[in-house]
Amino acid sequence: MKRSTIIALMVCFTLADVVRAEDAMQILASTGIHCGLVVHLGCVDGRLTAGFRASDAYLVHGLDTHPDDLAKSRKHIESLGLYGPVAVDRLVGTELPYANNLVNLLVAEESGDVSMEECLRVLAPGGVAYIQSEGRWQKSVKPRPAEIDEWTHRLHDAGGNPVARDTVVGPPQ
Repeated sequence: MKRSTIIALMVCFTLADVVRAEDAMQILASTGIHCGLVVHLGCVDGRLTAGFRASDAYLVHGLDTHPDDLAKSRKHIESLGLYGPVAVDRLVGTELPYANNLVNLLVAEESGDVSMEECLRVLAPGGVAYIQSEGRWQKSVKPRPAEIDEWTHRLHDAGGNPVARDTVVGPPQ
């Protein structure tokens, strides 16, 4: 290969990374998620997946059904030195491998066989499912149940009383 061709390819790969990182930043801004666990369904080549690691406040997990895409994604993420805080795994079946109410942001350019009910199951209250359908992004926010109190301060509220009005969570029995 000619040197100019190699340089042109390097510039293209660099521009592709920049474009996908900008896409990730745009998605983070559109969803209002500023930290937490980000899940990317269909990571393909890992470029968008890696872009979600906008700061140390994000932990990113990509899922894909295709082993070849996983290999490409891992290679790309490792090349950026991000593997660990950004990881990818194979999705088998239609159930997401997360506990209920764990994920802050779930992004899918194509959700495949994963249902919206399953996406909402893994989202934390206030979490966002950002799913592309027919070329348009749709944002779904999981509401906070009335039974779960909101802690605005370290000791529940400004009064410093460490007792919440939760009826879902409480001391072990």
